[in-house]
Amino acid sequence: MRSKLQKLRTAIFGESGSATVHFVILFPFFFSLFMSSFELSLYLVRDMMLEHAVDVNVRLLRLGAMEPATQEELKRRICNDAVILADCPNSVLVELTPVSTSTWNLPASDVACVKRDEEVQPEVGFDVGNQNNLMVVRACAVADPFFPTTAGVLEMPRDESGGYRLVAI
Repeated sequence: MRSKLQKLRTAIFGESGSATVHFVILFPFFFSLFMSSFELSLYLVRDMMLEHAVDVNVRLLRLGAMEPATQEELKRRICNDAVILADCPNSVLVELTPVSTSTWNLPASDVACVKRDEEVQPEVGFDVGNQNNLMVVRACAVADPFFPTTAGVLEMPRDESGGYRLVAI
């Protein structure tokens, strides 16, 4: 009986296969951490590219170097500069609103974004204003996550189509 208990103890607590056990226990954690880090990095790069594209092209609009000064032209130029956004022309909305310096009424805080699961898109204003007007420019892009099942992505607010919003103001 004592020898059988000794064999059982050796089988349970022995050193054989301990590296495999550690690997099996720790691999999902580290792989999930890697995927979440990659997804967050991709989100930040997309956001930075959208911010930069909006900044560069609004400067051209402000200086009068953009012809024609239309919503479609501004959106086209933003999409050309934000190269990392997939299907950019169909996933970006650009809004341009003048702000009165006497009342300081700002636009509503909710930024309109593309609704990819609907055919009719939200109406956004595009008023180029007059010289020396104060303007608010808001661009919203919807992007799909690269790893949709990662824990970091699951905490991000997502729309009905499964994408997350990138907003540049």
